[in-house]
Amino acid sequence: MESEDDWRTIFEQWPADLPKQGLLTTAQEAFGFSDFLLSRGILLVERDRPDAAGARKVFLPFRSILALKLTDPGPLARYQSLGFSKMG
Repeated sequence: MESEDDWRTIFEQWPADLPKQGLLTTAQEAFGFSDFLLSRGILLVERDRPDAAGARKVFLPFRSILALKLTDPGPLARYQSLGFSKMG
């Protein structure tokens, strides 16, 4: 995923049965989150634990997201609502 539109789509279409938690990676840091809200160009995430400055909320431009990691053990089919499909 390289486009901020692709990242926005993932968060907009997040499956209702999937907890809003995971690990986000940017060029500056990687951190866990326990919830999120959306605006047109910014993702607001709540860290699962405060950073060194005590901050829990992060306003993150979609274009700064490099990776999203999830610990969800569910089937890959669950992610089809995010725009993923089987190829071939």
